[in-house]
Amino acid sequence: MSQTAERGATFKEVFAVREFRVLFGSFVLLVGGDAIKMLALSVLVYTRTGSPGLSAAAYMAGWLPYIVAAVFLMSLADRLPPRAVMITGEIVRAVVCLLLAFTGMSIWAMLALVLVTGLFSPIFGAVRNAMLPDVLPGDAFVLARSLLGVTSAGAQIGGMALGGAFLATVGPQGALTVTAVLSVVAAFVLRFGLPYRKARGTVRQGTVRTSLRVNRLLMSDGRVRGLLLAEWLPVIFIAGAEAMVVPYLGGQGQAGLVLGAAAVGMAVGEFAVGRFASPRLRERLSLPLAVLMGVPWLGFAFGPGPVVSAVLAACSTMGLAYQLGLQRRFLEAVPEDARGQAFGLQSAGMMSGQAVGALLIGVVGEVAGPGPGIAIAGAALLLVVLALVKPLRPSGV
Repeated sequence: MSQTAERGATFKEVFAVREFRVLFGSFVLLVGGDAIKMLALSVLVYTRTGSPGLSAAAYMAGWLPYIVAAVFLMSLADRLPPRAVMITGEIVRAVVCLLLAFTGMSIWAMLALVLVTGLFSPIFGAVRNAMLPDVLPGDAFVLARSLLGVTSAGAQIGGMALGGAFLATVGPQGALTVTAVLSVVAAFVLRFGLPYRKARGTVRQGTVRTSLRVNRLLMSDGRVRGLLLAEWLPVIFIAGAEAMVVPYLGGQGQAGLVLGAAAVGMAVGEFAVGRFASPRLRERLSLPLAVLMGVPWLGFAFGPGPVVSAVLAACSTMGLAYQLGLQRRFLEAVPEDARGQAFGLQSAGMMSGQAVGALLIGVVGEVAGPGPGIAIAGAALLLVVLALVKPLRPSGV
């Protein structure tokens, strides 16, 4: 075992790798641009229709196709050269933004365009994640995943802030144009910053048939299945609890304080565990950190005010760093020629789980009330963690 693997990688070592700097820079442009795009599209739809429901549908439309792509199309992540796939993703995003901004298409055509092109967004992300172990082997890969997680939260918040500024000055069409420009810049960064790499997998069957076959292969492997469930299921109840914050507090400003604290807690946890815990300690922490996610939400049964609620939310989301302890084992468990599809399936399950959690705990909140609904989400999360002790606890611990 190398010295780096024993002591853990550092940010200096990660950023010393040119390919990672390119992937990181394009990722920041991607996440920030997507936040601006979805906000601008939502405002554009609301301006033209006056419908809050259609506006919300427009905001979520880009996320809905994840599960469809994961089931039927994700094998493309391993069957095509990664640089070409990522560049194609940026070009598609730029074209879609310009079409939305300037063609005057109907609202339903706009939503259909976002949904159809969104089918391929999970593939672009899966290719990026699958490249990381090639660029940064060993513990540097886990630290890079931590860094991308922290950056994703920050870039989304920054993208929302920039989107609001652009909307106020140049309107939704101008904001969509900004996203298109960011996508073109990212495409150039990827084209001239990354070397050519061959496709990881080989073409034997059609895309859909291969995707279904590999998904069956992954889910039939007990080790892979356990690690996927350990990533997917706790997120359902975290998302459900957060979805109840606004009705619980009854005010956007107070809810913003709590949700902002949750984002900070996630960033702090990811940074601290990713940077300062050794690889072995990081894996041992997976189980206690997963438990930490559920306990604070139980406090909402007692009706805490906004400040205490913010502290509880931040403490819970710090526990999301439990996922870092699963990354190395997941990488080792999946076949190398299906790595892209495996990472795509992992991400798609988490995205879909957030939607399921918001719906599920929303129903509970309607019956029991927002505060008890949040507490029930915390209790359910703890029960799920107890059921997942085996994949959450590395062998020999």
